Amino acid sequence: MNTKYYLAVDIGASSGRHMLSHLENGKIVLEEIYRFPNGMIEKNGHKVWDVDQLFQEILTGMKKCAMVGKIPYSMGIDTWAVDFVLLDENDERIGDAVAYRDRRTEDMGRKVYEFIPEDDLYGRTGIQKQIFNTIYQLMAVKEQQPGQLEWAKSMLMIPDYFHFLLTGKKVQEYTNATTTQLVNPVTKDWDIELIDMLGYPRRIFHKIQNPGYELGRLTEDIQNRVGFDCKVVLPPTHDTASAVMAVPTQEEHALYISSGTWSLMGTELKEADCSKVSMQHNMTNEGGYDYRFRYLKNIMGLWMIQSVKKESAPDMGFGEICALASKETIRSFVDVNDARFLAPENMTAEVKSACEEAGEQIPQTIGELAAVIYHSLAKYYAKTAEEIEKLTGIDYSRIQIVGGGANAHYLNELTAEYAGKNVYAGPTEATAVGNFAAQMIAAGELKDLKAARACIAESFEINIFTSNQDTE
Repeated sequence: MNTKYYLAVDIGASSGRHMLSHLENGKIVLEEIYRFPNGMIEKNGHKVWDVDQLFQEILTGMKKCAMVGKIPYSMGIDTWAVDFVLLDENDERIGDAVAYRDRRTEDMGRKVYEFIPEDDLYGRTGIQKQIFNTIYQLMAVKEQQPGQLEWAKSMLMIPDYFHFLLTGKKVQEYTNATTTQLVNPVTKDWDIELIDMLGYPRRIFHKIQNPGYELGRLTEDIQNRVGFDCKVVLPPTHDTASAVMAVPTQEEHALYISSGTWSLMGTELKEADCSKVSMQHNMTNEGGYDYRFRYLKNIMGLWMIQSVKKESAPDMGFGEICALASKETIRSFVDVNDARFLAPENMTAEVKSACEEAGEQIPQTIGELAAVIYHSLAKYYAKTAEEIEKLTGIDYSRIQIVGGGANAHYLNELTAEYAGKNVYAGPTEATAVGNFAAQMIAAGELKDLKAARACIAESFEINIFTSNQDTE
């Protein structure tokens, strides 16, 4: 019997990779086929993504599949959220794919709230205010480059754009669409009244489709370039939605952290909580697989340690930095969700300044800097766990960490210590695994989300970090 392979193209803010997967003896087997760098570039005065180069990398990785003789049955692409491209009537790109860390949205909150009060906007969408959300980016286009919206016939989120280039078909995938802050959480569709209110053209918003939707097959041109044909099936195209799909739990109420450049901490709800108290706690209700809402908080995450490493210890590995941090006695804390850490010119200097302004000990060495960041993150995780328990009325027995941060053992130890809960860490490749799971369910190899999560729990190592406060 021929092995049925699935291809996940998982593109993050700093790198992308092509992962192949298949089922073997009931377990998911992973194989990395290709890896490539990514990053924002400066162009025309803005931070932008080089989407042309990224698409070439997507094709290069697909060719590698053909070279090793492992032709995927289906494939799907996931990336970060909120960013998009505009296309004209000839499907040519208008302008650049501006990145969410660009400063063009700095005053756009005020502009949006001229059309709809902030409280009403949250009540309509349930989405946490992040000044880089698509709603504010579109307002920046409208205010700064109005001609672009006048010419535009389509808006596609970054993974939707790549799927269009592969198949020639334009749709908006649900989980990523919700991060625009323009989707109604009850109808699960575009809030056309809100879109009209803001003066955005209706025509640019395409039909929303769910993860698992079969978009089509590769165009003839793409087949010729990569050497094969396959189905293109939508995964949860927002990488966090894919990662949460891979949380290996059968508990009805689970508390998770999708830990990477960002830390997304939350739980799953069957209905969005768009209440004022939820808004005051800065919780968001992003769409998930099977219409489960990812009720979570965006936390700055490993971006801080990644930046400090790049600036202060580029030749050190994260494991080495963790080991140094674990030996430090410094107990200074910073507010990891302060906007000052979103895109500072120098993260090392920013962390030092924050400690100095708070009258706390200023970290000097890479070990001390890392200790301050890790302790601050763990403390913030614990605070967020308490908030979510109060908001949901549920006492969560554990914290499940998925994604690259599952490898950050020292941070996981600290999280267990500060939160007073056992921490279960893994799988580290959660985003790719969630991407595969959606494809495997669509293909009938896995029955549903529950079966997929059970399979994931059996397939990957889960490390347990025990809380000193644990009484089990």
